[in-house]
Amino acid sequence: MRALAVIIMALFAFVMIYATSALPVPGDPEAPASTYVSTYYIEHAIEDSDTPNIVTAVLVDYRGLDTLGETLVIFTASLACVLILAGRVSRD
Repeated sequence: MRALAVIIMALFAFVMIYATSALPVPGDPEAPASTYVSTYYIEHAIEDSDTPNIVTAVLVDYRGLDTLGETLVIFTASLACVLILAGRVSRD
């Protein structure tokens, strides 16, 4: 059983290394995110959202659902921590 787990983890590691080898180098000015997405956000943020701050426009307008999902995950983790720690309080 242990050998099977090692084989599965080795295959998973191989797939992950192979998949990341096709990604652009961080900071590459020719990467699609630098070439298309960032340029669009910078050029159209004020017109599309009527917000003078580009960061706010990206977080709220362009990536609103993603930001909501991240906030929900943080809220759920915080609530779980509070509930776990509240259960440890000794009741005299």
